[in-house]
Amino acid sequence: MKLSILLVAALSIVSVSNAQKFFTKTGKISFDATAPKSPENITGVNKTSICVIDTKTADIQFSVLMKGFEFERALMMEHFNENYVESDKFNKTTFKGTITNNESINYTKDGVYPAKVKGKLDMHGQSKDIETEGKITVKAGKIEVSASFIAQFDDFKVVIPQLVADKVAKFAKIVVDCTLDPLAK
Repeated sequence: MKLSILLVAALSIVSVSNAQKFFTKTGKISFDATAPKSPENITGVNKTSICVIDTKTADIQFSVLMKGFEFERALMMEHFNENYVESDKFNKTTFKGTITNNESINYTKDGVYPAKVKGKLDMHGQSKDIETEGKITVKAGKIEVSASFIAQFDDFKVVIPQLVADKVAKFAKIVVDCTLDPLAK
C-alpha cells in the first residue's frame, strides 16, 4: 500500500515538473491612474484575467475583459467602461510576448527568478510594444508571475475629459499578479 502511494506521488511530481504550459483564468491585474493631487483613488482590479505560459518556447499571453474591472464606486466603473476604454467596442485587452531570459528560469526548482518580458499590448484598438521586468516564483509545481509597467493613455488613444483631468493621471500603472497551474495534457 505504501509503495503504491509513493509511486503515485512520484508520478505526480514528474508530471508537474515536465509540464510545459501553465494556465490560469483567475489572474489578478490592477491599475492605478490616480493623479498626484486627486482627492480620490482611480484604481481598478480584475481577478478574472487569463494567462498562459509555455515554459519551453518562453511564450506568455494575457487576455483581460475590460468589463471585469471592479472599482470602489459604481460610477467609476460606468465612466471607465463607457467613456474611457469603451468596453462595448473594445471588450478586451491582450498581451502576447516572450520571456526573454527564459533560459535562466528553472521551472522544475522552487525559487524566485527575475524575468524580462517583451511583447505587444493591444488595448483600445491600438498596439504598443512593451518591455518590463518582473519575477517568476516557482513553488510546489505552480508558477507565480508578478510585474508592473506604465501604460500612457495617449499611446492607446484613451481620452481623459478636461473636466476630470485633475483627478485622472495621463498614464496608468499596471500591476500583474497571477498564479498558474500546470495545464493538463
